[in-house]
Amino acid sequence: MLFFWGGITFFVTHLTGPSRSELFLQEGIGVIEIKGVILEAEETIEHLVAFREEPKIKGIVLRVDSPGGAVGASQEIYDEVRRTRAIKPVVVSMGSVAASGGLYVSLGASKIVASPGTLTGSMGVILKFVNLEGLFGKIGYKSEVVKSGRMKDIGSSSRPITDEERQMLQGMIDNVQSQFVQAVAESRSLPAAEVRKIADGRIFSGQQAKEYGLVDQLGNFSDAVMLAADLAGMKSEKMPELIYPQEKDFSFLRLITGKKSESLLQQTGLSGPMLAYEWTGILR
Repeated sequence: MLFFWGGITFFVTHLTGPSRSELFLQEGIGVIEIKGVILEAEETIEHLVAFREEPKIKGIVLRVDSPGGAVGASQEIYDEVRRTRAIKPVVVSMGSVAASGGLYVSLGASKIVASPGTLTGSMGVILKFVNLEGLFGKIGYKSEVVKSGRMKDIGSSSRPITDEERQMLQGMIDNVQSQFVQAVAESRSLPAAEVRKIADGRIFSGQQAKEYGLVDQLGNFSDAVMLAADLAGMKSEKMPELIYPQEKDFSFLRLITGKKSESLLQQTGLSGPMLAYEWTGILR
């Protein structure tokens, strides 16, 4: 039995990576990855805070490869990136896709680097509801609702949205969209009126985004790392040591799917509608 648990401990330790004391042996650039749909901010914020407070990490590269996601989570990460760049340089390296919320989280960085063919932009807000009224009618399902206000069951899958509800929702969408426009205008030093002209959900290549002033330079991940090192005052022509976050815990679900269970639930739509800065034109 002792041998069995010893083997399990060895297996888990090697899968979850080195301890914190082993992680920071020399100065370097921290790398935090934001991949896939953005559904929660806690883990990314934890990594940003840890790297911000670690003196051996001189700068941070935020590698973004995401079509966006939840508005709240995107805004939380954006705020923490801005807080971090006030202490040490943060450079975003955009991967294949850094659209909508992927662009939003990038706005908080000191500099943004994109490949010429990166898909970005898609500045806009979307809120989707499922209408199963036709299906329910075919199978004989009927929903009975008792509510405190006429809009309490807004977005119910058993009926269409009313004109009054649609107008209210559009007002909310427009408000959240204005928050996106303001964030772009402030972070990129662009007139809000100019941002609104291109904030209609359209996507851009990295090269187009640079022409619009949404990114600072064209380049790959290595270019972003070297830029972060330069901004941090690391005087070397060699690629600096790259430091990745330590996995906090081991999970067979994470090992198999790469996602947390609650994130999987949100992706299926079973947790309800989600106000999103997300480009939905990508297969996932």
